[in-house]
Amino acid sequence: MTATPAAQRDLRIAARALARHGLAHAYGHCSVRLDEGNFLVCASRPMGLIAPGEPGTVVPVAGALPAGVLGEVRLHQQIYRRHAHVRAVTRTMPPSLMALGTARRTPRTRHGMGAYFGAGAALWDDPQLVRDDERAAAVIDAMGGANAIVMRGNGVLVASDSLAKAAVLTWYLEDAARIELAVLAAGLQDESVVLDAAERERRATDAGGIFERMWEYLSAGDPEINFQETRA
Repeated sequence: MTATPAAQRDLRIAARALARHGLAHAYGHCSVRLDEGNFLVCASRPMGLIAPGEPGTVVPVAGALPAGVLGEVRLHQQIYRRHAHVRAVTRTMPPSLMALGTARRTPRTRHGMGAYFGAGAALWDDPQLVRDDERAAAVIDAMGGANAIVMRGNGVLVASDSLAKAAVLTWYLEDAARIELAVLAAGLQDESVVLDAAERERRATDAGGIFERMWEYLSAGDPEINFQETRA
């Protein structure tokens, strides 16, 4: 199985976007599903340093990781294996989510961007790296039907039905964490309104180019993209 040049390029753009906006540093990775049995993961290096034309690696959904692929890519394997609708995964280290995670907290749905996570992201209460199949399976079990899981002191995993949307949702969840920390710091946790189920459902829309506009913002300035392409 080989990935098309377009898939390779789109993955590089997403990887660099995540790094450019402070959602990942030396650690982190992202991937996109190619077909039922394979996905493409970005190069095993800091995502912001992935060069134009630098290829990712095709990884089987079931089986051993190819040589040189990072151990925590097993998390991607487990998501793709269990959730046929998932087309892309991000594994990042956003600072506000990292801070909340150390307190065994995930952001409450206090603003519009948080509504895309329903009642909230799941929590994995273990700071250890996930480098074996058993632990990776347990993390995805804990994730359940959520589209994100915060890993205590170890970043976050986000899954979605497109690569651009997975990157956007990663930014949204970090923004929800920023809001959560600000509310807590101001002592307003009791006064700050948490959206109810009906409000969340109404607000979590994809109409009106919501995701497209944020993707344009995230990917702007990438060396493999131009302004016209972001508006196509």
